Amino acid sequence: MSTTTLPNPGLGTFRLKGDTLTQVIHDALALGYRHIDTAQMYENEQDVGAALAESEVPRESLFLTTKVWHDRLEPGALKESVRESLERLGTDYVDLLLIHWPSPEDAVPMADYLNALREVREAGQARHIGVSNFTIAQVDKALEILGPESLLTNQVEVHPFLQNRDLVAHCQSRGLTVTGYMPLAVGKVMEDKTLARIAEAHDATPAQVALAWTRARGVVTIPSSTKHEHLASNLAALDLTLSEEELAAIAALDRGERIADPDFAPDWD
Repeated sequence: MSTTTLPNPGLGTFRLKGDTLTQVIHDALALGYRHIDTAQMYENEQDVGAALAESEVPRESLFLTTKVWHDRLEPGALKESVRESLERLGTDYVDLLLIHWPSPEDAVPMADYLNALREVREAGQARHIGVSNFTIAQVDKALEILGPESLLTNQVEVHPFLQNRDLVAHCQSRGLTVTGYMPLAVGKVMEDKTLARIAEAHDATPAQVALAWTRARGVVTIPSSTKHEHLASNLAALDLTLSEEELAAIAALDRGERIADPDFAPDWD
């Protein structure tokens, strides 16, 4: 599947709520963002829905993603959770519905929740389905269950300090777009001397360099920001082209620094 199906960049909304989130969504849409990423666990679907309802951007021009939390993976609970998400979001469908995390210790068999996910798509409540935080082995098992080209994306942590090369390459080889979350490593990219040096050469910021590097790898990114100038800067970053030497310098920054690693996470690649 092509990355053109998944608008790049998206707007991440983790930890954003209320008036702050409303303003961010209005700013982002005015700047040209059309991909909004939320999740049941973020507890902001209602705020996202309200902000989108106030917007003049038509629903069919938006790409809306939400995710099912791991405590709602039993098929009946999953379907009910999706109905609740759609009600909060004020829409009949999402463009992309993800399994947020694989079932911890396979408490719910993968075939059970993935087949329920497919049924949600077949019912018209999701245009595309995908997964998040799945390992190479889990991606392969998911495709075995659902068939090739069944999943649009695997959304995983990707930034210069956790490049996830094997997983990214494997997903792309199996036809999945990789969506990279935490692309700025919760601000740590701003402190890196290599990224600062490359940024200076382009009259850019280290954050823009990190986002340009992500795009160069064919990874869709969903940065989050509350500031108008940062939202604009993140959008402009995707027009920045890095040289092979600069890409190699960034490749050398990989140190396996994983930020999202809860106790229920899978055994990472």
